Parts: sequence; C-alpha cells; structure tokens
Amino acid sequence: MQSAPAPHPSASPVTPPRGRVLLVEDTPSMARVYMEYLADLPWAVDLAETGAEARRLLGRGGHVAAILDLLLPDASGLDILREIRAGSPDMAVIVVTSQGSMQVAVEAMRDGADDFLTKPFAADRLRVTLKNAVERHAMAGTIRRIRQEIGRETFHGFIGSSLAMQGVYRTIEAAAPSRASVFITGESGTGKEVCAEALHRAGPRAAGPFVALNCAAIPHELIESEIFGHVKGAFTGAIADRQGAAARADGGTLFLDEICEMDLGLQAKLLRFIQTGTFTPVGGARVESVSVRFICATNRDPWAEVQAGRFREDLYFRLHVIPIHLPPLRERDSDVVEIARALLERFAAEEGRDFQGFTPEAEALLLRLPWPGNVRQLQNVLRNVVVLNAGPLVTAEMLDGPTRALGAALSAAPAPAAAPAPPEPASTPAAGASGATGASAPPAPPGAGTGALDSLREAHGLRPMWQVEWEHMTAALKACQGNVPRAAALLEVSPSTIYRRIRQFGDPVSGASAAGTGGRATG
Repeated sequence: MQSAPAPHPSASPVTPPRGRVLLVEDTPSMARVYMEYLADLPWAVDLAETGAEARRLLGRGGHVAAILDLLLPDASGLDILREIRAGSPDMAVIVVTSQGSMQVAVEAMRDGADDFLTKPFAADRLRVTLKNAVERHAMAGTIRRIRQEIGRETFHGFIGSSLAMQGVYRTIEAAAPSRASVFITGESGTGKEVCAEALHRAGPRAAGPFVALNCAAIPHELIESEIFGHVKGAFTGAIADRQGAAARADGGTLFLDEICEMDLGLQAKLLRFIQTGTFTPVGGARVESVSVRFICATNRDPWAEVQAGRFREDLYFRLHVIPIHLPPLRERDSDVVEIARALLERFAAEEGRDFQGFTPEAEALLLRLPWPGNVRQLQNVLRNVVVLNAGPLVTAEMLDGPTRALGAALSAAPAPAAAPAPPEPASTPAAGASGATGASAPPAPPGAGTGALDSLREAHGLRPMWQVEWEHMTAALKACQGNVPRAAALLEVSPSTIYRRIRQFGDPVSGASAAGTGGRATG
C-alpha cells in the first residue's frame, strides 16, 4: 500500500469532510498518474492494486470516497461497489471504465456509483468529479442527521417528514408559547386549520377553547354577530342573546379563516378588538373584555390584498406578526405517499374495507400527480377509491379515474389570487437545432414565441430554460434506463420534479405520451 500525504488544511477555502480516499487501480503506471492528480486535494490517498487489498483497506474505515477501476485481476469492481454501498452508504464512489464499456458504467450507476470516468481523462476532470461527489455525500449526510435529530413523520395532526414541513413544525413550536398573532398562508387544502389547531395544542392555552370561524362561509351582514355576538332584538330574528366567537374563545384561541373575505367596515372593528381585547355585542351597550390568542389564515396573498385596497394595512401589520406559509402538496416530496397511507388506513376502517396499501405503480402515480387541490383533493380521491373498489392493494388503475375527474374539475375552477402563472415557453429554432444531449425538446404551446425573440435567441445561442432543463432530465433518464429516483439523484433534484415533467412532456425512455397538459412548462 502507498499513501500520498494530505496537504495543509489551509489549501482549501472550504473545510472538506475529514477522511481518506481509496484508489483501486491495478496498473502501477496509471496508479502513479492518479496519485499525482490527487496530490493537491485535502485527503490522503490509500492505493489498492487488487480487490483483496481494497477490501482490507475498506475494513479499516475512514474513507470519504473511493475511485474504483472496474477491471481488477482478482475481483469484479461491481462486486466491490455493491459491498461499499451495503456497508458504507455515505462514501462517494467514482468508477473508472475503459473506452467501449459504457454499458458497464451504466450498470455501476444503477448499483449506486456517484459518477464514472472513461479512460483517459484529465487531472481536472478527476479532481472536480471527486470533489463534487464528496460534497454531495457530505450534504446528504448532514440532511440525514438533521432528519434523525429533528425529523418527524407526524406533528399535531400533520403527516409528512419532508424538509419543507420540518421547517413548518419548528416554526409552530417556536410560535406556540407566544401570545403573538400568527398569519397562516397557503393554497386551499394545505391544512391551514390543522396548523392553527397545532399552534393551539402546542401552546399554554391548550386547555382553553379553540374556536374557528370561516369568514368566507358567513354572509357579510351576519359575520359581525358571529364574531362579537348580539343581544335580543338587535336585528330581525335575534330572538335571544347569543355569544359570539370572541366570547366563546375567552382563555383560548380564535381562528379566523379566510380573513381576506371580511369587509373593510368590520376590519376596523376587528382591529380595535385585537388592540384592546374588548368588544361590544351587536345591539348591546356593555363592553366585554376577553383574553384571546389570534390566528388567521387566507389562501390569497395578503399583502396584494392590502395593495389592492381590500384589506386594511394597519390590520395586516397587527396580525402579520408571525407568518407561516404552508407548502402545497406538490412541493413536499414523498409526503403525499405518507399521507395517502394514513388516509387509506383510516378510510378502509371507516368503510369496512380490507385495503392494506398501494402497489408501487400506484405510489409512483401519487408522486407524479400535481395535486392542485392538495390534501383535500387527495382525501376525496382516496375516499372514492375505497368506496368503489375492493382491496387489498390500491392500484394505479383504481386511482386513474378519480384523479382525472377531480383534476379536470379543479383545473376548470378559477384560481385563487396567488402567485402569477409562469410565462408560456416559446418554441425556438435554436432549440430544435440543438443536439447536445440527444434529448428531444417537448412540444411548446402554439403561438408561444415571437419572431423577434426567436431571432434574438438564435443570434446569441440562447434557449428557454425549460428546454435546457428537460434536455438534462431526458439525458439523465436515458443514462439511468428510466429509473426516476436515480436520475433525480444525478441531477440533485426531487424525484417529484421529474415525475411532473414526464407527465407534461411524456416519458423519453418508454415513449409514453404526455398526460394532456399541452406541453406546458408549469414549474
């Protein structure tokens, strides 16, 4: 065994992970060249010229990466790769192949290699490939440790272990003990009332009442009475005194859902109530005082409502002390499968069915769908499946009908005033002429581009970002033989991102057509 000394730590501006690099190369002359290539990197290098020596050094541990020649005199490099992946999942592995052995390299990628190099290669290529692989594994290890330390699959009614939801959970825990007002935003069906209840249950007012009021579901002329109550005779039909939500929430939490639906006149009264903790019932003369924690929510952009003159600026700043944004289901990675499993178990018990889970194809479909109605749409789809089908496993065919029907209904409904839709992608001659990756560009909507823009792009060699992104995804899918999770790992994106693009543009590996989205790059 030979070792190359590690340089002084100050040679790198970023502190690299500690450890050593294992170089497995059976040709002494090539091994010396690679050792020279690696001399400036911040890791000592252990050289193994046989599979047996490689296994012995791996047994000692302490390696952050391995550079592995697949052709060894006494062992298969693929077998050693599989052993590394089984015993040291955090180790980066770069495989080295000869010209004409691309199929072996693809097999190595399927077995867990991070990247491959084809002989001969330059020093910079080896150094950059190794550094990138080590950094990716270091980041993945950090994320894994964070998930182990703070990751939760459930939290006060929420289900989901994605990093996006872990941030929401931490914010709820930090905000719950406070009396500060919380403003929850998010698309319809993301769980805003669940979030409000979690804030209540995790705080010191958990023993008090939680009173929820949907401002969009109450006629404007009655909402003041619903919040502040009324006395007998205050208006036609007021045949007795009635407590409002404010009085019922005394000592607890008042949750005002869809608060942007409240008219401006009542907003002024609500502002005074929040500032003073006092109110007067409709038709009454006596001022009442309560202790209430305020939480509100909307599926709109509240600041846009302020700028449009539909929401009072002073009320916005009074309520918007601690903002919490709930991510849509399509941005929560594999949470959709975790939620679906929990819902299936619940609905099967309620309906007396024997469903036990989902087929792999059904779970892949759940990940691929955009879920515009979020968790509420998922609930409706699974209730439909449980009622109309028999188990034990939910198949993709069972999901196809209700997801298509609900998706079409939601797509036809007017969208809430949220973020503006992304611009339509343009079809350009420059993109059609490009063959860098061998990926075919997805179809652009008719009339998407203009002649001036096309000419400008062509003159500067530019293409729309959605086309570049799809070419990279297509190349990765072909390299990984259609394995979406592996392709996502290569590109360092979420698998759900690739599933959405396949649904929009079709599967470049199997040839399956797009799911009727018109080739539109919707993000």
